Amino acid sequence: MKNKQIIEALLFASDAPLSAQDLARGEEEMDPAAVESIIGELWAEYEAHARAFQVYEIAGGYQLLTRPEFASHLERFETVPRSTRLSGASLEVLAIIAYRQPIGRSEVEEIRGVGSSHVLRTLLELGLIDVVGRGEGLGRPLLYGTTQRFLDHFGFASLDDLPRPDELPVVLKERRSGEPAPAVPNDPGGDGRAGSGSAGVAGSGDGR
Repeated sequence: MKNKQIIEALLFASDAPLSAQDLARGEEEMDPAAVESIIGELWAEYEAHARAFQVYEIAGGYQLLTRPEFASHLERFETVPRSTRLSGASLEVLAIIAYRQPIGRSEVEEIRGVGSSHVLRTLLELGLIDVVGRGEGLGRPLLYGTTQRFLDHFGFASLDDLPRPDELPVVLKERRSGEPAPAVPNDPGGDGRAGSGSAGVAGSGDGR
């Protein structure tokens, strides 16, 4: 029981996803396998009691977040973190970078057919993309790639979870308001989804 309480306390207090290895540091006798088992118990317990929050697996870690159906209620309060609203242009550029990274501004603009400097600057400021290198062309242009925050924000465990390229803009648009998949460890058959924070709103990328 103590180990379960420790894991729950860590998930509740953290404003970012924690991996099983990270969580195992909360008690000397725990290891990642034990943590995974406890995560499964917590998930089942929250489901059984219809709690307003759930454990979500995001960006290679776990985070305790409120369910999406409560988002409209939480948004009435200024003290609750709000999700970052992205424009259609931002979502389009993110989709291009996600699949073509590392990629330079000129390539992004060639694909979109319009200038993208402002959008790239906005995404950099939000921490959703970052400069990952320089190209070999004239002037050695900056190359961009997605970040860990990108995974956190949209609820992807890793880049391997990205949908088909033609579906990504739609998926990003849906997830920007929050819909990461819950951890559901050892779930017997559910594929339940959610999105809104125990100390934040699931899928918002804002943590607590």
